[in-house]
Amino acid sequence: MNVTADDLPTLAERARASLRARLFFANLAGAASVLVFLSLSSGPRLAPDAPLWLSGVVSAATLVALVVLGYGAGHAAYGRAVRWAFEGRAPTQEERRDMVRQPWRQASRPLLLWLMAAGLFGMFAALAGADFMTLSRLVWTIVLGGVTVCALAHLLVERSFRPLFAVVFRSDPPPRPRTLGVRMRVLLTWVVGSAVPLAGIALDAIVGDDATPRAALATLAGLCLGGGFIAAMATARSLAEPLDGVRDALARVRDDDLSVGLIVDDGGEVGEVQAGFNQMVEGLRERRQLRDLFGRHVGQQVATNALEHGTGLGGRQADASVVFVDLVGSTAMAEVLPPDEVVATLNDFFDIVVRTIDAEGGWVNKFEGDGALCIFGVPGTQPDHAGRALRAARTLHRALGSLHERHPGLEAGIGVSSGKVVAGNVGTEARYEYTVIGPAVNEAARLTDVAKGRSMKVLASGECVRRAPDEAERWHDVGSAALRGRRAPTALFEPVVDAHATRSR
Repeated sequence: MNVTADDLPTLAERARASLRARLFFANLAGAASVLVFLSLSSGPRLAPDAPLWLSGVVSAATLVALVVLGYGAGHAAYGRAVRWAFEGRAPTQEERRDMVRQPWRQASRPLLLWLMAAGLFGMFAALAGADFMTLSRLVWTIVLGGVTVCALAHLLVERSFRPLFAVVFRSDPPPRPRTLGVRMRVLLTWVVGSAVPLAGIALDAIVGDDATPRAALATLAGLCLGGGFIAAMATARSLAEPLDGVRDALARVRDDDLSVGLIVDDGGEVGEVQAGFNQMVEGLRERRQLRDLFGRHVGQQVATNALEHGTGLGGRQADASVVFVDLVGSTAMAEVLPPDEVVATLNDFFDIVVRTIDAEGGWVNKFEGDGALCIFGVPGTQPDHAGRALRAARTLHRALGSLHERHPGLEAGIGVSSGKVVAGNVGTEARYEYTVIGPAVNEAARLTDVAKGRSMKVLASGECVRRAPDEAERWHDVGSAALRGRRAPTALFEPVVDAHATRSR
């Protein structure tokens, strides 16, 4: 809910109007049950020595005085509690704590008025000659009516404060003390629907007489059934609606939508669930960002492997293929071009490298200045890693040709090798990285150096071509060379020239 400071006064006025209507209904329901029961069960015996007109005047005057008192006290208390909203500002911490108490305070205030009414009507009935049994029934019936009003009012008025709670809890979870929680709401429902009517019937049986009309009990039962139904519906809505919101939000999270967020508009356990859900989603978003950042730094395959199998120093020997790419003449380029153009050139170069290697299922192990070490076959298992590496090298060579228009003279040597490597985390427990070392890595780097001096600028070892029968026809033997650090000569292969591609260049 996007509420601005200018919206707060209107929001507070709407909540006040809703609060008044719900309190009026709760008091009306309680008064109806009390009046019906007393008129049917006791009749004129409530004040036998007082004329009817006097009873009416006293009753009306008492009710008006209590209503005016209750309205004035409630109006003033509400105004103090939501002063921050009428002033169009955020609540202070003390005002936040006061806000979560308001539903119970607004609901319990009528109970005090009903207790005062019980005392005043009891005094009048006693002065008017009512007997003890009648007096007891009168007082306790009014008290039970007040309890009913209090319980029903809280279940109803709590909804009136939810728009304001959504503002109060927008930045922080519900503070303590909270509003009544789930257990107390269910208990209040039981009070309205069962405890009070059963207590009234039991009281009539104890202090009443056998002359209580069945119609009185039936009417009382009907009113209490209606009140219990309203209370149960209010409780169900106060719990089901926010839980439906949580359920729908969880479904969106399950579908990988982490943009979802819940409005925290409850001061009890439900609000804590809403706030907890928001914190969970925020944690998932942060974890996704960290995983994405982790993957960008070390490669998605390495990140996935680390998350699935854990991390630790050490490595394993495996068969893999290596593609080494290195720009030709990058030092001279850095001396001639402005720094921003050098960076733009390198970014365009690495962008093509990463997209090409990713398309074949490989990953860039590291960027080394103006070069890139690309791996196929580890940490995941790829039986066809040699074929993937050779295809990536051919595609990369063609793709780099498209950079000539934007970056004239840009060329790169590409070397491809297959063989045994050692892959794992190297460093210390405080700082380590996943890397690949071994003869295949060294051979790919040496082939890149040789390729820079040839027109094609791409060389693969004979062992790599031998391991990829599907790619063999696309490469041809161009002799052998003694590479630095290798005892035996290495067979060299270049991609078969595509005449159409050559003409287009």
